[in-house]
Amino acid sequence: MPGTVSDVRTPADIDPELAERLRKSAVSTAVTGEPDLETLAALRKSGLLATAVPRAYGGHGGDASDINRICERLAHLNPSLAIMVFQHFAVSARIAEWGSAEQKDTLLPALADGTALAASAWSEQGAGAAKRNLSSTAVRKDDGTWVLDGAKSFTTTASVADLYLVLVRTGDLAEDKDGGYGAAGQTFFLVRAENPGLAPDLSLDLVGMRGSATGFVSLRGCVVTDADRLGPEGRARQIIAGVRESGASLGAIAVGVAQAALEELTGHLERRGQLASPLARTRLVDMATRVESARAIVGRAGARASADPGTTTLHSKLHASTVAEEVCLEAVRMLGSSGYTTASALNRLLADARAVALMGPANDLCRELVASTWPK
Repeated sequence: MPGTVSDVRTPADIDPELAERLRKSAVSTAVTGEPDLETLAALRKSGLLATAVPRAYGGHGGDASDINRICERLAHLNPSLAIMVFQHFAVSARIAEWGSAEQKDTLLPALADGTALAASAWSEQGAGAAKRNLSSTAVRKDDGTWVLDGAKSFTTTASVADLYLVLVRTGDLAEDKDGGYGAAGQTFFLVRAENPGLAPDLSLDLVGMRGSATGFVSLRGCVVTDADRLGPEGRARQIIAGVRESGASLGAIAVGVAQAALEELTGHLERRGQLASPLARTRLVDMATRVESARAIVGRAGARASADPGTTTLHSKLHASTVAEEVCLEAVRMLGSSGYTTASALNRLLADARAVALMGPANDLCRELVASTWPK
C-alpha cells in the first residue's frame, strides 16, 4: 500500500497484539462515544507513556521527533487514544522542563510507568481560541494555599486522567496588546484527580475523537498548595510558548489519520477490482504525495531544523491537519455510495481529522500566529 508506516520506529514499539486491540477499540468507541478503559489500561502497561520522560526518572528520554513518530503510529491505529497520549507527553515534557525537584521526583516516574495518566485543562468557554480571557481563577489564601474556581471545556482524557495541568488566571485581567497564545497573569497548577474540588464531566457528545474522553472539568473550591504550581506565578504564557518551540506537533496525529484513510481507500479499491484503473491510481498517488508532504513538515518540526522551530511547528499542524481533511474527504468521495454509510471507517476518520484542525491552537489561530511573525 502507498506510503505505509511500517518503518516507523519507537523507543518501545507497539506489539501486534496491542496494535490489533487499538484498531478494534477505534471502531467500538466511535459507536459508544465512551473511552475504552481496558485498551487504555493495556496502553498504560505498554511502556509508550515513558517516551517524553527523561531517563533519570525512568523514562525513554525521547525528543519531539520520537513523540511525533509514536503519535503518528498511534493515530494510524486509533486517533482517540493517540490524542490522549499526545496530551500525556505534553504534560510530561512540561514537568520535565519547568517542574520543581519534588514534582519531578514524585510525578515523572509515575508518568513514565503508566501509573499516572496526564491531561491538559486549558480551554474554557468564552476564553477564545488564544486562551487570553480566562474566567477560571486561582486565589492565594493567607495560609499559602490556592483556591481554584472555574470550568474547563474540551479537556481530553477527562475522568480517566490521574493528573491535570490546569491553566488559570492569578493576576488582574488586563488588555493584552501583545497577541499570541495565552496572556500575562496566567499560571499553571498540577491538580490530582482525587482532589475533591475537581469534577470531570463527559456529557459532551463529540462528532470525532469519540473515544478520547473529552469533556468538561469543573473547579469548585479546589484547594492546592504552592508546591502544585508549575513554573513561576503569572508566567504560563512563557511555558505555552515553549510547547511550540519543542517541535512536538499535533500534525503527527493528522498524518496518522490521513495514512489510515489512504490505506482504507486502497483496500476498498483493491477488493472491488478497481485498483488497476489508471484514474484511481493517479488519484491515489496524488493523495499519497500530500500525505508524504505532511509527514515531511512534521518531521522537520520534530527535528527543530529550521531557523524558527516554533513557527515551523505551527506550519506543520496547519498543513498536516488540512491535508488530512482533504485526503479523507476525497477518499469518501471515491467510495461513492459505499462511503455514504455510518459504518464507513472513512467517515470516522474524516471526523477525527476535523477534530485535529479544531484542537488548540485551532487552525485559524495558527494562521494568525504565523502571520504575526511577519513584518508589519
